Parts: sequence; structure tokens; C-alpha cells
Amino acid sequence: MARLAIFTERSTIRSSVELTALSNFRLAAFEAGHELDFLFRNELDFLTRYDAVLIRALTDPLNTAYVVARRAELAGMRVLDHAESIRICCDKVNMYVRLIQAGVPVPETRFVDEAEVTPATARDLFERLGAPLVLKAPNSSFSAYVDKVADEASFVSVARRFLRRADRLVVQQYMPSEFDWRVVTLDGQVLAVLRYRFVPDHWKLMDRGDRGEWARVEAVPQAQADLQLKQVALDASAAIGRSLYGVDIKEIGGSYYVIEVNDNPTLAAGEEDQADPDLYARIVAHLARDPAEGGPIETR
Repeated sequence: MARLAIFTERSTIRSSVELTALSNFRLAAFEAGHELDFLFRNELDFLTRYDAVLIRALTDPLNTAYVVARRAELAGMRVLDHAESIRICCDKVNMYVRLIQAGVPVPETRFVDEAEVTPATARDLFERLGAPLVLKAPNSSFSAYVDKVADEASFVSVARRFLRRADRLVVQQYMPSEFDWRVVTLDGQVLAVLRYRFVPDHWKLMDRGDRGEWARVEAVPQAQADLQLKQVALDASAAIGRSLYGVDIKEIGGSYYVIEVNDNPTLAAGEEDQADPDLYARIVAHLARDPAEGGPIETR
């Protein structure tokens, strides 16, 4: 029997689909014979009473979730997400460098610092990568600080605005599509395959439609998912680490391009678990194994 904890925030519990997912984790732990408690920020003094912790809160090196990850690792606990994965995925420059070095297919990508934000740089990038371009601040999340630019003036304006919170920007080739693939992975294994279908006339997952609707989540049974799609996702995950990831991928002309690797991916009841309801049990089983030996945790 393992003693497991889920670190979460009250903002997460306000979402019904997130709350149901947390309940599903607890049920999966109970069914496997483990204990599972929820921990909040004011209860972190009790963190090391547990054998492992799952983080279900917004991750950022400046957030409490990162402190939880580091404290757990220093105590020899198994933790999702790993602190290093949080650092990498919250810095898109670092993330894309790792993907490129590993030979993972990504959109044509450039990195631009403040001195390079000029109309001349914009003209050169439009000529090389096409128009429009996608600009990203390296520490953005939930599609914030991600924008399209189609001319030199908008490039300079958006880049300068984004540079108020960063010292470099990511500039990428724009790849239009009606949906993104999302492949959820854990330590070299695929947990779920989904389509995140955009709201009509929108291109970002977090854009709302005119009627307030969000992108639609469509689960794909793993047996029906293309092997190449899953392999690209696993290659991208391996370039970052061995944690829990949500890999966003575009399919263009039968080829796959990684748009982003997300630590702490969304796991919402009735959405990411549609075709893979066992993902809760698989994550619990991963947590309930000894960090050093890969076997069951020995209860302290």
C-alpha cells in the first residue's frame, strides 16, 4: 500500500470536470489498495508524510507547484510533474531547442531577441518562413502571449509587447489546421490520443467562439491512432524527460509536426479520458512504485 497525495489549488476544484477527474484519481488509488489525500498550499508541511505526489495545479517555476515538485524530489518521493520538466516546458526556447536537437519535427522556428525586433528582421523572417508568422513569449501558457502577425508593423508591435515579459521570442512558421492532435504520455507510454478541434474561424485552443464555446475534445482509441503520430509524440516527450506530458501535434500533408510539449497536461473527466478511462489507474500505478528501483513503494 502506498500513501499518495494530490497537490491542487482551490481554483482547480472550482471546475467540475477537473474536480471529477481528481475524484477519479482517488477512486483508482482506493481500488488498487492505496491511500490518497488532497493537499493544499497551507498543508505543505505534511508533504513528506506521503510516498508520492501528483501535481494538479498550474505549474511554473515561480508557482507553489514547483516548490512541491522540488521538495518531493529532495525527499526521495516520486512526483509528477518532475521539476526539470516544469522548468523546460515553461521556457519555450529551451523546449524547442531540445526538440530540434533530438530531431523531432517542428514548424520552422527562429529565436529573436530585443535588438532584432526591427522591420528588417520581420521582412527577412516573412521571406524565409512565409506569412503570417506565429510569435510566442517563451513563458506563456493557455495560448496567452501567442499571436499571429502578417506584416512588419504588427511583428514589431507584438514582439515589443511580448518582450516586456521575456528576453527572447519564439517565431514560427504558421501551420493552419482545423484541429491539433493531443497525445498524453507518461514515461515512454501513450496514455491517450485526442483531437482538439478548434472553434470555427479560430486557430488557438483557448479562443472562444461567438457563442462562448471552447475547442471540442474528440478521443481516438489508441488502436486506431497512427503509429507515426504516437511515435512522434513519444520522441518529443523523450526529448524533454520522463514525466507526464501533453504533446500538441499538427498533421500537415500526412506528416506530423510538434507544436508544443506541455507538462501537467489537462486531464478533464469526460474529455481526455473518453477512450482511455484507465489513464487514472495507470498514473496511480506509476506513482505507487519505488523511485529508485521501479518496484512497489515500501511503506514507511
